[in-house]
Amino acid sequence: MSKIGIIIGQEYKNRVVKKSFIILTFLMPVLFLAIIFVPIWLAQIGDDTEKVVAVVDQTGLYNTVFENDGSYTYVMVDDAVNNIQETSNKNNYNAIVVISEDLLENPKGVTIFSEKQVGLDLKNNVRNKLTKYVEEQKLLSYNIENLQQIIKDSKVNLDVATIKWGVDGTEQESSSELALIVGMVATMLIYMFIFISGAQVMNSVVQEKTSRIVEVMICSVKPFELMMGKVISVALVCLTQFFMWFLLTGILLFAATQIMGAGGGAEELLQAQQGMNQIEVTEQVGGTAGMAQEVLGMLSMVNWVEILSFFIIYFIGGYLLYASLFAAIGSAVDNETDTQQFMMPITIIILFALYAGIYSAENPDGPLAFWCSMIPFTSPIVMMVRLPFDVPMW
Repeated sequence: MSKIGIIIGQEYKNRVVKKSFIILTFLMPVLFLAIIFVPIWLAQIGDDTEKVVAVVDQTGLYNTVFENDGSYTYVMVDDAVNNIQETSNKNNYNAIVVISEDLLENPKGVTIFSEKQVGLDLKNNVRNKLTKYVEEQKLLSYNIENLQQIIKDSKVNLDVATIKWGVDGTEQESSSELALIVGMVATMLIYMFIFISGAQVMNSVVQEKTSRIVEVMICSVKPFELMMGKVISVALVCLTQFFMWFLLTGILLFAATQIMGAGGGAEELLQAQQGMNQIEVTEQVGGTAGMAQEVLGMLSMVNWVEILSFFIIYFIGGYLLYASLFAAIGSAVDNETDTQQFMMPITIIILFALYAGIYSAENPDGPLAFWCSMIPFTSPIVMMVRLPFDVPMW
């Protein structure tokens, strides 16, 4: 047992002091938070470029529809589209909108011409303006007094709260969206750790076998001790990296919420963190302290002790299973090139487990999620999606 401990200590030390490990450990939390905050920051930056769009209304019905906004300037042109394209005037416009028919009778009677591929932003802008106007005209055609106001008043925006009952009858506010996010993040992490760590074990075996070092080491230790030392050391390295990521992400998240809260983007940040674009935020967060309280209150809904505990359990179980398979591949080949063909079956199984976990997120108690939770090859990944939804302990 002492020899296994020596191997674990040496392998652990060699991997932790590598520059790649240190750089990746500190860089990943930054990249993870950048994925969340950078789109919010970029969305607040406006485009100052003036985009002029010519509108050729051959019907004469939609002259008042195209009002200028912050993104596009619409110019009504009383000319044929062919004449505009053949003259130098086309250089003055980014695109040309041509309305050839009454859209009430033919909804496909509008076309956008452009030298470049038309962007979705322009297409949606034109479609939304015309759709709103055509809908209003269609409502007026029913000759019902105040019909538009009646429809407007009948619209209701429901905000459905979710409450969990405790065993002792206590009630606690919960968030299905937050549970989904936590489950998906945990699933991606455990998938990544199992795959990367298993590949590390395989590469280590192949390298020592190729360099003939293993022949010397076997003279001092048993093959079982050598393999257990490698497997356990890589697992400890991955767990160390995970806890460092968790700690650094928490620190950076708290700092980012303060910056975003002070900058007036607190509401957008809260919406992005909750993944609730369809639900209107009902409270305006006021300042740094309020934003921090909102984020911490949202994160407190998750049973982090349970999530982290089971993450370690499922990681160890899944890692030992797949690491042994990767190690078997490493011992069966003579060089790293030959490992690719043997890795394909294992890679397919892991990818299937990942996709099963993704599809199980919407129905964590469905047949796919249940049976994949029973299969050892898919259980570690799928169960991480189900845990935030309070699956039965057994």
